[in-house]
Formats: sequence, C-alpha cells, structure tokens
Amino acid sequence: MNDATRSRERMRSHRLTAPAADPVAAARHMLATQAQEFWGGRWALAVRSSRAPGLSRLDAAFDDGRLVRSWTMRGTIHICPAADLGWLLGITGERQLRSAASRHRQLEIDADALRRAERAVRSALRGGGRLTRAEVAGVLERVGERTAGQRGLHLLQSLSLRGIVCHGPVVPRPGAVTREQYIVLSEEWIPDPVTPVDPLAELFVRYIDGHGPATAADFAWWTGLPLGVARTAAAAAEGRVTVADRDVPLYASIGAPRPDPGRPEVVALPAFDEYYISYADRSAAATTAHRALIGPGANGMVRPTILVRGRIAGVWTHSRAVGRHEVAARAELFPAASGADPVDEVAVQAALDRYAEFIRG
Repeated sequence: MNDATRSRERMRSHRLTAPAADPVAAARHMLATQAQEFWGGRWALAVRSSRAPGLSRLDAAFDDGRLVRSWTMRGTIHICPAADLGWLLGITGERQLRSAASRHRQLEIDADALRRAERAVRSALRGGGRLTRAEVAGVLERVGERTAGQRGLHLLQSLSLRGIVCHGPVVPRPGAVTREQYIVLSEEWIPDPVTPVDPLAELFVRYIDGHGPATAADFAWWTGLPLGVARTAAAAAEGRVTVADRDVPLYASIGAPRPDPGRPEVVALPAFDEYYISYADRSAAATTAHRALIGPGANGMVRPTILVRGRIAGVWTHSRAVGRHEVAARAELFPAASGADPVDEVAVQAALDRYAEFIRG
C-alpha cells in the first residue's frame, strides 16, 4: 500500500472525510484522543463531526459525564468516553505507573504517600465533590504531602492511573477559552462502566477502526505497550479487522465509514492530532523535512497542522489567552515540492475560519 492510499484510508478512519454525527460519537470512534492541550483535543473531536458545535456545547459532554479526560496511555492525557476509561486503564495503567517509578523515587513518592493522598482526596471528593487541580493540591498539602516541583502532579496522575479520579466537568472561564476540568471520583462520576469480553482485542480493534491502516508497531507506539503484546492483541482481534497488506502486515477496519464527498479537502488540525501523532511511522502524513518542523521537537511539542488531501502542507498558530482568542489564526505553509500543485490559500483560510467559529462558540 503506497502512502497516497494509506493517507486516503486513514482520512476515512479518522472521520476527517467520513464524519461522525457529533463530537461524542467521534470520541467513541477514536476511543482515546490525545488532549494534553485541552482545546486541541476538543477541536480534534469537532473537526471529525458533521455537526460541529461551538466549544461551549462540546463542554456540556464533559459536564454531563459522557466524556472524561485522563492519562490513558504513554503518560499522556487523552479524552475518552467515560464508560471506556476503566478497562483502558486496566490495560495501560500499571505499565504507566512502572514507567514513572524512577521519577517517583526522585520526588519521594512511596506507597505510604500514595495511601495518604488517596485517603485525603477520596474524603474531599466523596458525595459528589469536585475540585480544581489547585484545590486538590491544597488538600494534599493539608495532610503533609508536598506538591511543589511536580510532586502534586505526579500524585494526581498516580491516583488517575489507578482509576480513583478523573478529569470531569469543565471549569468556567468567562470571556475566554475554557482550559481546565474539575477532578472527580471515577466511581461516582462513571456509574455505568463497560468491560469488553477481551479488552486487549477490543483495544486493538478500536485503534484500527479509528486509525487504520496501521501496523502492530503503530499500535504499540500509540498504547505504550511492548511490541510482543501488540502482536498478541492483533492475533486476538483476528476476524474483527482485515489485513490490507500482508507484507508488513498492515491492518484495516472491516467496516470503515463511507466518505462524504462534500467534506473540505483542507483541514486545520490541532496540536498533537491523532492523524499525525498516533503512529510509529508518520511518513504517510508528512515528509522528513516537514516532520522536523511539526515535531515532536526538543520540548516535546507537536504543532497544529494544515492537512491537504491527507498530507500536511503547513502549520498554524492561534492564541487562547484572555482576549486573544478573538484574533485570527495564522497559517504558515511549507514551500511546495517541485511539480506539486500549490495549496489553495482560500481553502486554508476557510479551514481556519471553521476552527475560529468553534473556539468562539
């Protein structure tokens, strides 16, 4: 399968040419959408939807418990359907905790500290309570647990990886883009979790449905699981995915959604978008030179991108600071390759306008 075919099929799997009904349906389809940039994770779901609401309406899906955010894999925070969080962490949580062990030793986080933190946070949240991150830090400080120097963040992350808390309702931010969520008790906030018959196979199928065609190595990168476990997952999913290219092998969805011919060919994708970041091999999305400009760079950042017919043709910037989110986003297109058609700058502006309508809504 060549890069052009792979990109076309991934655009469909990612719901960029075959949109979901709404952002919650897009989240179910993607399963986990990278969202350490909270604005970006929400725009990633909106851009994959046929009826993209404004930001405030999408926030309602967090406020009513349909969507949550947590560290679902690779030590990175994602948006996922609330009902799916528990079984996801059942596969990835313990491995993430082991990966953090050396940092925990540096921060003097041991079993006793985690027990104190859990007791304090449970007590503060029990009965429908909700706290901002700063308020959680205050709770920890009051029981003698230091939170400076990222220690508070790692305590919160550890509680999240063990499924005790998650990021739930959105904290209001009048006159500006919302950017924070309240911490809530998972067992209270998610009353009806689901558990697949075979969680590992389910994880592989859901990844391929939302990201395929992709390899077991791509799945291993996305989940942070070892390649051997990824191959086991692929074998367990036999019959629920198809093999698009047996040389690799390359897996694809059996029931890929039908493309909508009316979808725009130019799309503004957020920072850390799944279309780019969720593969070990990103060559189908961008050239080597362009990947160096997109990231991840030395600071770990991945820039928002301009996608043109499946290939990244530039990057863009926009401020979410108070009063600055009304300022227009600005694109920076890459030089066109020799013989390539120039990018339609009117279509690029239209893509940025769609984002602006969402972020201001």
